[in-house]
Order: sequence, then C-alpha cells, then structure tokens
Amino acid sequence: MSTLIAPAREAVTAADRVAAARRRISMAETLGQTLMMAWRALKKMRRNPEQFFDVALQPILFTAMFAFIFGGAIAGDVQSYLPLMIPGILAQTVLTTCMATGTQLREDMEKGVFDRFKSLPIARIAPLAGPMVADLLRYTIAATLTFGMGLVMGYRPGGGAGGVLAAILLAIFTGWSLAWVFTWVGTIARSAQAVQGISMMILFPLTFLSNAFVPVDTLPGWLAAFVRVNPVSHLVTAARDLANRAVVSGEVAWTILACLIVMAIFAPLSVRSYKRHM
Repeated sequence: MSTLIAPAREAVTAADRVAAARRRISMAETLGQTLMMAWRALKKMRRNPEQFFDVALQPILFTAMFAFIFGGAIAGDVQSYLPLMIPGILAQTVLTTCMATGTQLREDMEKGVFDRFKSLPIARIAPLAGPMVADLLRYTIAATLTFGMGLVMGYRPGGGAGGVLAAILLAIFTGWSLAWVFTWVGTIARSAQAVQGISMMILFPLTFLSNAFVPVDTLPGWLAAFVRVNPVSHLVTAARDLANRAVVSGEVAWTILACLIVMAIFAPLSVRSYKRHM
C-alpha cells in the first residue's frame, strides 16, 4: 500500500508545483522580479565596460562635430548655435542609445539565455523590462555628458540647473519608452544584425527629419509639415523650453502623451512576441 501512496504523493507535489508556477503573479512580485533582472543586467555591464563606449564617446564627438560644422552656417557662430543644438543632441544621443536594447535582447535570445527563464515562475515582462531599467544608467550618462560638453564649449542654459535636470529627465523617459519599440523588434527579428539595421531605419529618419539641428522655417513646406508632427521634434522643443527658459510648455505634455501611447502599444506587443518564443 505504501508503494502506491508514495507515487501518488509525488504526483500531487508535482501538480502543486505546476499550479504554483502558473498562478497569477502579483504586481509587487513583478516589480521585484524586474528589479532582480535589472541587477543582473547591471552586473553584466560591469563585466563588459565596452557597453559604455557609445554613451561616453557619442555625446562628445557629436556635440563638437555638429557645433563646428553647422554652427557658422546656421546660426552665424558656434556660441549662437549651442542653445539650438544641445537639446537636439540630447534627444539624438538618448534615442540612439536606446537602440542597443533590442540588439542586446536578440543576442541574449540567440545565446539561449532566455531559455533558462522560461522554466522560472516569473512574470514574462520581467526579463524584458529588467534590462531596460538598467539601461536608465546609460541614458543618464549620455544626457549628462551632452550638457557637460556643451558647457565646456560655452553653452550657458538660461533655465538653470532645474531646467537642465528637467530636460534630461524628459529625454530619459522618452528614450525608455521608445526602447519598447526596439525591444519588440528584438523579439521578431532573426538576428542581432537585423535588429540593428531595422532600428537605424526607424530612428535615424525620425531624428534627422526633425527640428533637432535646423529651424523648421528653413525647410521646404512639405518637409516642415512632417517635422512639426514628428514626436522627436516635440521632445527637442520641450527640452529647449526647459533648458533655455525653464518653461514647461505644451510640448512637454505632448511628449509625455506620445511616450505613454508608445508604451501602451509596444510593451504588450513585446511581451506577446516574447511569449511566442518561449
């Protein structure tokens, strides 16, 4: 009789484990698991410091290059161009930085890292959102270096420290929300190289076909119409209002609204596509 009871108990225990794994995970547990994945990503960054090369070098190189090449042609001199350009470089740097999110996700999936997560009773969004939370450090470094390089070149933001901090926070929030787009691309593309190519095709037209580097009134009418509705243009204008004048304009509200819409669309898409690969 005991020989029959033992397998029955084992079956019940296995069933309980499956039920526990499939139970609904609370919001607090999801947050804790996301932070755990973020800590894993931070440790990975510490062991691979080359991940910081782009956020450390790009702001310095782009700020100097665009200022000296376009400053005289657009604003007459470099000093007059900096208030227009620095918020544009801020937007470009943070948004370019968030492209790496999808590429790194695809690389982890190719290496089989995410195969280990599918056996764990964790929220499916945690492996996706965790590295994105860790990437907030990269966005902060890129944004800070952009303004730091601008100050070295003579930029004096009229909005003061508070306006600059608000512009940085808005840019970081925008980059984090757009990272969900590249996360989704990372779950559907077949290789990390494909993710990088698709991401560049999405981001570079949005960045350069904006008011980041030139005034809108200098553009042809058809192009100016697109630039005015470009979400990146709203971010750049909002960052200029904050950093140069410490003004919270309607562009800030439009930027935040666009970010919320992007997250509402692409976060569920990313999770759904990720679950298909599980």
